[in-house]
Amino acid sequence: MADIDATLRGKRILLVIAGGIAAYKSLDLIRRLKERGATVRVVMTRGATEFITPLAAGALAGGTVYTDLFDRESEQDVGHIRLAREADLIVVAPATADLMAKMAGGHADDLASAILLATKRPVLVAPAMNPAMWAHPATQRNVATLLADGIHLAGPERGEMAESGEAGTGRMAEPLAIVAAVEAHFPGSKTDTVDATKPLTGKHVLVTAGPTHEPIDPVRYIANRSSGKQGFAIAAAAAAAGARVTLVAGPVGLPDPDGVAVRRVETARDMLAAVETALPADIAIFAAAVADWRPAQEATSKLKKDGSGVVPPLHVTENPDILATIAHLKDQRPGLVVGFAAETDDVFENAKKKLGRKGADIIVANDVSPETGVMGGGANTVHLVTAEGIESWPQMPKDEVARRLVHWIAGRLSPTA
Repeated sequence: MADIDATLRGKRILLVIAGGIAAYKSLDLIRRLKERGATVRVVMTRGATEFITPLAAGALAGGTVYTDLFDRESEQDVGHIRLAREADLIVVAPATADLMAKMAGGHADDLASAILLATKRPVLVAPAMNPAMWAHPATQRNVATLLADGIHLAGPERGEMAESGEAGTGRMAEPLAIVAAVEAHFPGSKTDTVDATKPLTGKHVLVTAGPTHEPIDPVRYIANRSSGKQGFAIAAAAAAAGARVTLVAGPVGLPDPDGVAVRRVETARDMLAAVETALPADIAIFAAAVADWRPAQEATSKLKKDGSGVVPPLHVTENPDILATIAHLKDQRPGLVVGFAAETDDVFENAKKKLGRKGADIIVANDVSPETGVMGGGANTVHLVTAEGIESWPQMPKDEVARRLVHWIAGRLSPTA
């Protein structure tokens, strides 16, 4: 427990609990945050008090639980403004469809929504609702608005709903997963959420990583700005989760991950051939930034300037689409096909289109605009796009993205998924 205690020491967390059956998980969340050293203040909506009592939440948090916007005592000093600002991070767990709609619309008709409108602090939201409500276009519009406003999401997760027995995306993230998202907001914090089990034991996972180099002549090539770090981290995380892993890597300077069979390639055609050779696989994760085009003809000697000022023509042709090729296989298609969408604008819209066009089961989308520092950097912010909706994760180290993604994928393979 000593390592756990240090992770959030001195951090002030304001926990907003909305009305829903998942509110019972918030009691465990309070305990997990407190044991890591955080100070936790609790705000409950009227609906939340129908599921758990303020007395229980207050006993765990060790302080007053706030429930009423017009409370005579707490509002004497404009209590909702004070609560909005006297926190390092605001966590909303569970966040119902109704509260998220209020946040997106700027409503402030109760204490929770007033605080969320008044705050200038970062906000982390853990949605929890019926799968149909999560997938509804109105909710997805609200999610897109919240993300554009800088709100961070933890979950929702896919699984069986406690109240209805239905399975789908909408279940609140587990308390430890929310804790990991909280810790990711604070530089230097250390997560304690590594799963000691091996959920991918007996599975073959195929991963692609890095760029491809498409030769123009013996010294020049067309490529993408990919370091391969995220793909290599995914391969390592899959191996740690018990899988047999084949990593097909473009030209990068990274060492082979422990326990992973690595095949080094140069071009997109080489990569496709290596991927096809590695089949069959249970899971295929295509994290490589494959060059879309290659020179129609590679020069056998270096192209040189002749002093005329005329640039020699460069005719290009389209490379094979590795993700779409594997996703549309009839006989050897992996049971789960995961693609990546590196975008610079319209991230969600482009990822949704790619999901359908490529035939993938999941698209992991991220913004790779130069100002994000994702390309070549050590951190990433990803959005998991499926037919059920979009799940966004806060920024975290690429190793942690990989670990969480691998365990999330393992959950998709579980009987309840």
